[in-house]
Amino acid sequence: MRILPVLCALLLLMLQGVTGLSPPRASAQDCERRGGFCSHRSCPPGIGRIGLCSEQEFCCRMRWYP
Repeated sequence: MRILPVLCALLLLMLQGVTGLSPPRASAQDCERRGGFCSHRSCPPGIGRIGLCSEQEFCCRMRWYP
């Protein structure tokens, strides 16, 4: 019974590397496909953040997008 928590911890560590559990890496093309645009550091006022274009750029889009 003492080995069960150790096995659970090992399983969680192994699953962290699985692509489905890590944050998705987006690109400018993905952002444009979603109807947005890339903005450096923050989105303009009145525009919502919907994802990431890179580490320092956010994918932004109008809040009321059809």
